[in-house]
Amino acid sequence: MLTPEQLAALRRDIVFNAELGGRNLTLHSTWGLFSPREIDEGTRLLLTHLEVQPDDDCFDLGCGYGAIGLAMAALAPRGRTLMVDKDFVAVDYATSNLEFNRLENAGAQLSNGFDQVDPELRFDLIASNVPAKVGKELLALLLHDAHARLRPGGRLYLVTINGLRQYMKRNLTEVFGNYDKLKQGPHYTVALACRFERPDNPDH
Repeated sequence: MLTPEQLAALRRDIVFNAELGGRNLTLHSTWGLFSPREIDEGTRLLLTHLEVQPDDDCFDLGCGYGAIGLAMAALAPRGRTLMVDKDFVAVDYATSNLEFNRLENAGAQLSNGFDQVDPELRFDLIASNVPAKVGKELLALLLHDAHARLRPGGRLYLVTINGLRQYMKRNLTEVFGNYDKLKQGPHYTVALACRFERPDNPDH
């Protein structure tokens, strides 16, 4: 049986520091969120291979407490970063982490994929640490919606468990017409797909 003091300790925020986007940031999280005590291996691998321009408009799909989004906001100070998650607790912590680290060019909102995102918004870069159990139906929706929301030349960076590597290769190639495996580590693979405009009339 846990004592009242032990229960109180469990209810307190988990706080740790991490270098994200070239800055040393302080992150708050809580039990129930993904990887609450440290930046997970997949996210760290993704961030190592993420190329962000200073004026990119960025989108963190499934942000959790915000590690990827905070990194992109730090790397793109002249752009805007939007972070979304379907878990209201994650969105609350992502918002707090933006405020705590004074990243004013970013925001977080509740959304299941893109379904609550302003349909007029377009992005230069979308990044996601894709949950292993997301399900192929939702994954198909996310890939098609990501393609629709990217500007021409926009990039989609994904990190997945290695078991999804061939599935992602097939589906990114189908939706985007291209696939680039940036890095395959012991457990995770980082993939890149770009939105290239397909000319309607090849003669023009």
